[in-house]
Amino acid sequence: MKKILIVEDQKVLRDEVKYWFAFEGYATFAAADGKEGVELAKKHLPDLILCDIMMPEMDGNEVLSELRQNPSTSLIPFVFMTAMSDRAQIRSGMEKGADDYITKPFTRNELLKAVNARLDKADEVHERSHAALQELRYNLITSLPHELRTPLNAILGFGQMLKNFPESFSPEELPLMGDRIYTSANRLYRLIQNYLLYAQLELKKTGWAQRFELPDADEILAKISQKVAAGYKRQDDLIINIEKGIAFIPELEFSKVVEELCDNAFKFSAPGQKVTVHCGIKDVFFTMSFEDHGRGIAAQDLTKIGAFMQFERKLQEQQGFGLGLIISRRIVELFDGTLTIDSSPERGTIIRVTLPGRFEASPIAG
Repeated sequence: MKKILIVEDQKVLRDEVKYWFAFEGYATFAAADGKEGVELAKKHLPDLILCDIMMPEMDGNEVLSELRQNPSTSLIPFVFMTAMSDRAQIRSGMEKGADDYITKPFTRNELLKAVNARLDKADEVHERSHAALQELRYNLITSLPHELRTPLNAILGFGQMLKNFPESFSPEELPLMGDRIYTSANRLYRLIQNYLLYAQLELKKTGWAQRFELPDADEILAKISQKVAAGYKRQDDLIINIEKGIAFIPELEFSKVVEELCDNAFKFSAPGQKVTVHCGIKDVFFTMSFEDHGRGIAAQDLTKIGAFMQFERKLQEQQGFGLGLIISRRIVELFDGTLTIDSSPERGTIIRVTLPGRFEASPIAG
């Protein structure tokens, strides 16, 4: 049974609306003022809240702000009941996160229609979220063990051979085995670091609005891109085209985005296929792009990009469990930027990033 909370200081209207919803089979709760409404919302966790705006002591906007700050009530659909004369209050409420409003006077059918539409939308959002969570769980269960086990097998295997048969290896073979152990350990370390970073970003989706000036963003981008290309032994495949500019983002987070997106370009393209890295200033934005000519991503898969999601895993056997793109997107969005992907199968991928920034000096190339 759906639960409706009515917060209205006029007793006649409050009782009438409560009766309407009770008659329709809803469990109803009513509060005579905003303070009581907040208490009932936290106690009963209704499926939807109907709230007047103009109330003494605690008005509707204050009720909304209080409930949006509480994790248990922050996602409850919130609908204002208000007079048309309260347009400024309505606009303020919608900016603070109200889902809808209905103007007084309203009929029984108008109110029921508005509430049912909002409840249906909330159910749809819940179903999509549940499906996404189930998909995340499945991808985590199937991908994580494999991704952790692969580098561990190399480390354990070579380590055991060195432990049990040290005399069996020539001086020329030892550095090769050490290189395999070191490479596998680095891969495992990066997997763990990305997993921890992803968890931190999910808990920190907002609140990073402070501006950080990064005056040498172009130089950092070039340096990291060259390092990634060297790691793949593909220095000749890298094309760098940069302009001098300032990005508003901390160096640590910026470096992580560049590393992940550049690594993605090399990972999903073959030796000999060029990877182009570009950055510059457009209007008041620092822009950068990473273009490869590799296998690309199908259109239906672009909409499903998320943590622990890898496409055509059995065919491609790529490394990593799909956190690079989503981590980059999370970081960029935290600093008021955007990340978009344009990709076609067998033609390649272009990832474009915009961040708040400003021009500093004349263009340079590298």
